[in-house]
Amino acid sequence: MSRTEMEMSAPAGGLGMSGHHQRSGTVKRRRWGGLRQQWKLLGLFQIDHQHEFYNLTCMMKEGLASAIQSTIDKSPTSEVSDDDFKLKVTQIHKDFTMETFAGPVFASLRGSLGMTEQEYQQSLCSESCYLQFISNSKSKADFFLTNDKRFFLKTQNKREIKFLLTNLKIYMEHLRKYPHSLLVKFLGVHRINISRSQKKYFIVMQSVFYPDDRISARYDIKGCEVSRWTEPAPEGSQIIVVLKDLNFEGQYIILDQERPWLLRQVEIDTLFLQRLSVLDYSLLLAHQPLHHDERHQCLSFATLIMRTKRSVNPRSSPVYAGVAAVPGAVPEDDCTLLLSEADGSSLKQPQTGDASKDNTLQLFPKFAGSDSDTAEPPDFRAQNRRLLPNLKNPLHVIDGPEQRYFIGIIDIFTVYGFKKRLEHLWKRLRHPGRSFSTVSPQAYCLRLCQWVQDHTK
Repeated sequence: MSRTEMEMSAPAGGLGMSGHHQRSGTVKRRRWGGLRQQWKLLGLFQIDHQHEFYNLTCMMKEGLASAIQSTIDKSPTSEVSDDDFKLKVTQIHKDFTMETFAGPVFASLRGSLGMTEQEYQQSLCSESCYLQFISNSKSKADFFLTNDKRFFLKTQNKREIKFLLTNLKIYMEHLRKYPHSLLVKFLGVHRINISRSQKKYFIVMQSVFYPDDRISARYDIKGCEVSRWTEPAPEGSQIIVVLKDLNFEGQYIILDQERPWLLRQVEIDTLFLQRLSVLDYSLLLAHQPLHHDERHQCLSFATLIMRTKRSVNPRSSPVYAGVAAVPGAVPEDDCTLLLSEADGSSLKQPQTGDASKDNTLQLFPKFAGSDSDTAEPPDFRAQNRRLLPNLKNPLHVIDGPEQRYFIGIIDIFTVYGFKKRLEHLWKRLRHPGRSFSTVSPQAYCLRLCQWVQDHTK
């Protein structure tokens, strides 16, 4: 409320200076109180000075600001060495120390996504409070969201962090080979050490549901039925509820010409996780209606140029060997590349290679065969540009004829070890004839691919 508005709303007798300040403070408290109440209804809590995680998130911000500033000062390059994967940098602060793991590697990944270190720092370290996201996950992790809802910060245990860092090189290679991978993008790994307190590991990752302004429904899909129903929010409610597999039954992801691309990318990503013996990951899915002028757009040569210029960061990473280094980016002066993508001519994209040679899923016989390494869906080679007009290329966005879909694979830390094998046997006895999440990595991979095939058009 402006001063003029406050004066106009004051009683006829006017307010003294102390009364004015008192009323101003009351208005601010009401405003913030109302905003906190609104976030509570949405499943988000503002982490203000009264919140139990306020001190922790302040330390996170301070530590991240220093860590990212060090990267800015060193002007990182896209090339990383073997030593960079093992690097651990400790910075000492007044009440805590913070360690940053494999900093140059994650900086390289952020750069490949067209993200500057300055904007990354601004989002994570702004004066605005983090939001606490209340998840229905069974894990004991805490979830924080930057105020612009662009990045998630999630606490992890030591075993999960060790698993990520051990496999970081092949994870990075997978993203390089398949720049439109659906795997969640990890952007940083850190540990805060507070005196007389437990060490706390946390990761920074890109939010799959960004930007979320008009998202109408969110789902967490595992491809099974046991415990896969969530009570929806009441009709007309603004509460954010992440629904599950059984809530999605009877619906479809309608992509038309993009469908072969999605089927193939899910196959590639889940096979990658199978080779790591990972299971229990989720396919996050959300959708929002396209605006009228975005529907049924003809991907003509002129339209591609216009939409690309509107949605791709003009200061994105350079282009190597004729292929955009930033997913979906197209050099403004390179019309040949745009035309070749539009008409499906031979662009030299990375082949599926080992991702499908050793363990082909027989879910897509149309693209299998003796030359399966090169027999890709017609639109897969060009892949999906994920153009979102007037915004940078969000990596998890796919446009269908009527809906915009947000799709990503998260929670990739659960390994099929002895404990999970016992859990599998127990669930077989407890849920005979029903599908549940704890199965072998191969069965999990096949089942999720089958779910996507059955629920897309």
